[in-house]
Amino acid sequence: MLTKKQKEVLDFLNTYLKDKGYAPSLDEIRRHFKLVSVSTAHYHVQRLKEEGYLQKTSNQPRSININSNEVLKTIIPKSIGSFSIPVLGSANAGSATALAEENISGYLKVSRKDLNRKNGIFALRVAGDSMNKARIDGKNLEDGDFVLIDSEYKSPKNGDYILSIIDNCANLKKFEEDKKTGEIRLLSESKNPTHKPIYVSSEDNFMVNGKIISVVKK
Repeated sequence: MLTKKQKEVLDFLNTYLKDKGYAPSLDEIRRHFKLVSVSTAHYHVQRLKEEGYLQKTSNQPRSININSNEVLKTIIPKSIGSFSIPVLGSANAGSATALAEENISGYLKVSRKDLNRKNGIFALRVAGDSMNKARIDGKNLEDGDFVLIDSEYKSPKNGDYILSIIDNCANLKKFEEDKKTGEIRLLSESKNPTHKPIYVSSEDNFMVNGKIISVVKK
């Protein structure tokens, strides 16, 4: 994960570039954050560069450029072994009681061998035990694990594991739709027999927010 300070540095760089039209120097970064030395500022910039958030030409002043959203949407280069995915809070894997907040709570470092693109991908922490028998790429969903969500996947098929929002609350379930009646059920796969299917009615404020494509164990 990026540290809180590194996220603050990234936000500062982005704002500075938009306001000034050019990048701050390492010394200006140092002074803005009251860092002990320029080397500390350089460390944060280098970390952001390694994570793919910016580009910087060595030994050239004010050469920092923030990677645009379009750049971040490309396939991750083979030279990058890992990168960071934003974490947008948690989703209840039991009943639909965890509010889906569109606020980045941190960043999760993901290996390139597990994911080769960043566009439309975010992470959520699993809360609850209703999906601890579900397996995605051989990994089950236990309380405290992270799931990677493809937010561009909006038309689920039967058997897909999805993130859905019901009345502003997020939940992780297996999708099932009756092709004849159109009835939608969200199914648990759990060692705990108390979890029952959620039946989605026309009165529910329901939407599919993406498909679970991978699990990162806690």
